[in-house]
Amino acid sequence: MKSPLPWRIALVAYVIGLAIVAYWPTPVDKPIQGTLARVLKYLHAQGVPEWFDYQFIEASANVAMFVPLGILATLAMPSKAYWQLVGMGLLASICMELGQLLFITARIYSAVDLVTNTLGCVIGVSVIWLVAPRGHHSPRGPKTKIQSRFR
Repeated sequence: MKSPLPWRIALVAYVIGLAIVAYWPTPVDKPIQGTLARVLKYLHAQGVPEWFDYQFIEASANVAMFVPLGILATLAMPSKAYWQLVGMGLLASICMELGQLLFITARIYSAVDLVTNTLGCVIGVSVIWLVAPRGHHSPRGPKTKIQSRFR
């Protein structure tokens, strides 16, 4: 793909989706909490370790939710450095958590969410960096290895 514009559009759409999840007035998993508790109880009775609990599932979901953000940010902004892309993920997570802290009483700010969200972004950025290594190029150069991989 010659232009990162389609990736930028996808990134904006994904960020809007993240904002909807983050600023939903109640926890988005509230409707399934009872079902999840029953499933976990059943799994534990079948020998699944106790550490596989609600907190583990929530943390894993936070990681998984931010992997696409890291992927899309890397593809949308191929000239950005690794730390800048990860920093954008951290900043998005800070905005989400701060918004919940300040404006949504039914939601709870969590430093653990900052870590898990950022870890998801790190994984997403790393996947693209491993699949399409950048090599040595000018940060402003028109042809990066990432851009040429996705043409």
